[in-house]
Amino acid sequence: MMRSLWTAASGMTGQQFNIDTISNNLSNVNTNGFKKNRADFEDLLYQNTRIAGTPATERTTVPTGIQVGHGVKVAATQKMFTQGALQSTDNVSDMAIQGEGFFRVMLLDGSYGYTRDGSFKIDQNGQFVTSNGYRMMPEIVLPENFVRNSLTVTQDGRVTVKVPGSDDPIEVGQMELFRFTNPAGMKAIGENLFKVTNASGDAIGGRPSLDGMGKTVHKFLEKSNVSVVQEMVSMITAQRAYELNSKAIQTSDTMLGIANNLKR
Repeated sequence: MMRSLWTAASGMTGQQFNIDTISNNLSNVNTNGFKKNRADFEDLLYQNTRIAGTPATERTTVPTGIQVGHGVKVAATQKMFTQGALQSTDNVSDMAIQGEGFFRVMLLDGSYGYTRDGSFKIDQNGQFVTSNGYRMMPEIVLPENFVRNSLTVTQDGRVTVKVPGSDDPIEVGQMELFRFTNPAGMKAIGENLFKVTNASGDAIGGRPSLDGMGKTVHKFLEKSNVSVVQEMVSMITAQRAYELNSKAIQTSDTMLGIANNLKR
């Protein structure tokens, strides 16, 4: 009877983790470029009371065995890199990626981070930076006296501006996007950033809209790909599973109490 207690307890622990994952998704429903997490589970070891194929007689074997499981555990959490909805902002420094790819920025330690959040700002040096000041790489430096409303980013990443005294736009830089063989293997480090791992593979750079890269969409932002309705349904399912596992613990405890109080 004790086995059912631990089995149901593992189910409650698993559903608690599931609720934690869903809660994080819902809390980031308005986070630009956020990709939702999914919790994957797997069953634990089985106790084999009788193994299938065991000889029953000289001419027959047991067709099915007797196994009992010991519960569940978290197998993995996976980022779901489906496209989020694009929202128009009319802000000249906002960009979205439609399709595959990440923007690359330089972190404080000199390493690279990758993001789908295109809510860039323009700093005092005329460079594109994130909300936390991380510079976009490769660097694009805008002229000191450029006309702000003239800033344009084409779908293939070319950045052009106008300067006073000239009616023709000038090209000041070329954006690059980076994609990965296994983006789900990247490490999320917060601040809407990811880092490369052995599981993700090396970054593959390229020009937007070419060679399988997504295209840059100027004056738009990619919103979170979290569906509130879907997450709420998943939360209800996880809550009911949690309740059922707690009921299994109560039932096992009741049965143990009955067995303990047996009198001859």
